[in-house]
Amino acid sequence: MNAPVETLPPAESTAPTAEVALPPPAPLIIRMLRTMRVWIDSHSSMQSEADGKVPLKVDWFRLAPFIGVHLACFSVIWVGWSWVAVGVALGLYVLRMFAITGFYHRYFSHRTYSTSRVFQFIMGCIGNSSVQRGPLWWAAHHRHHHRYSDMPEDSHSPRQHGFWWAHVGWVSAHANFRTDMKAVPDLAKFPELVLLDRFDTTIPFLMGVGMFFLGYVLNIWYPALGTSGLQMLVWGFFISTVAVAHGTFTVNSLTHLWGKQVYPSNDDSKNSLLIALITLGEGWHNNHHYYQSSVRQGFRWWQIDITYYGLWCMSKVGLIWGLKPVPAKVIADAGKLMDKPAAA
Repeated sequence: MNAPVETLPPAESTAPTAEVALPPPAPLIIRMLRTMRVWIDSHSSMQSEADGKVPLKVDWFRLAPFIGVHLACFSVIWVGWSWVAVGVALGLYVLRMFAITGFYHRYFSHRTYSTSRVFQFIMGCIGNSSVQRGPLWWAAHHRHHHRYSDMPEDSHSPRQHGFWWAHVGWVSAHANFRTDMKAVPDLAKFPELVLLDRFDTTIPFLMGVGMFFLGYVLNIWYPALGTSGLQMLVWGFFISTVAVAHGTFTVNSLTHLWGKQVYPSNDDSKNSLLIALITLGEGWHNNHHYYQSSVRQGFRWWQIDITYYGLWCMSKVGLIWGLKPVPAKVIADAGKLMDKPAAA
């Protein structure tokens, strides 16, 4: 087993400015070519620190692949469905949702447990297959969210920007495309993670190709299954990817609007059983915003947290270790602090 990865606290980063003076836009064709380059190399020279300070407006060129994945789901009208294709889609939903919640969120963003350098990279690759950018980009934005939760600097706060922007609009803003390396110095020191973050469309592309060939091979070897290359591509990649994306997005939007607060987290975060079921445990959002350092987000035994159960099993076979618990006092304080007056 490789040596454990050192855990370091996230560095403070400067919040992006809402509005700055911008130079005149480049000609349309130049902007399109630059955007196509960034689709492949997200750390290209076209991405600079100034990008994080531009107005929060939709960049339609940069967003085209994201829109295309959604539109591709409608091709189910022509490719149809089969039990095996739907089963693969459901299986990949669970696997990739677990990768987002257990790896991208609870490990890369909050470092709530330890692992080896090799398995750290494997976790990053599985998380990247969810088509939610690279692990450094994801962790940097999430740390920024916690630092400025529901304040004007928060990129996806329903209080500040409304439901739709908090749910999906924020990923379309040019200001949010670059990876803030200053926010993730503990991760940026690993060149393999930087490479994965830089070429963050490579693994999703390979996964899409893999889904097509899986359906193609099954159609030849087991025609009775009624699937095909295109059908497996649509269900196993496109539909599954969109479901994972919007399941994840509900944490940014709905859990800051709908549910119950049991801790004074100084923001609008709430607990929701429904969102916890959709996201394998992320719905206990108020718990998490009050105490971020625990590997568990369902603090009580009855708060279903499937991601934690999976991580606990992984710890038992030695893939991860050092799972950080919830202090007993934090659990006991649930609901007791809400009515206390704020300190003068």
